[in-house]
Amino acid sequence: MTQDFGVIAWHEDGRWTLSELEITRDLGHVIDQLKAQRTNGGAIALISIDEEFFIVVRSLGTKMQMMISDATYALEYDIAAELIEILDLPFPEENDESEPGGDIDLLSDLGMSAMELEVISFDSDLYPDEQIDAIAARLGFGNEFTELYEMP
Repeated sequence: MTQDFGVIAWHEDGRWTLSELEITRDLGHVIDQLKAQRTNGGAIALISIDEEFFIVVRSLGTKMQMMISDATYALEYDIAAELIEILDLPFPEENDESEPGGDIDLLSDLGMSAMELEVISFDSDLYPDEQIDAIAARLGFGNEFTELYEMP
């Protein structure tokens, strides 16, 4: 059984709104869900895959940005390989070091620098859900995120 989960967050009228993302391993579906949120600030998808890595996808107008916490997972997971292909990044080799890939600065205008996102990505003491929780807290919707995922 997979341990995937995803959330879409968008900022409107001065507050964040969150919705659970039902399908987490189909980037086309994720992108469609993001585009369906027509807000000035765009929408963000935070996705945890198998308690192994996380993906952040952001839609802002017609611009789409994506990052993965560890690009080497493209060797094991189709969704990671698809993201690497969409971003036209070099495909990882078997012996490559773990490192984030993509638009690491995609949240900088929301107050989270590329350096902060990298630090969270490299923190091996945290599971992806905890990393996403840290991102949500930093962006200002940590409480909403916790409420969404602590419901029975």
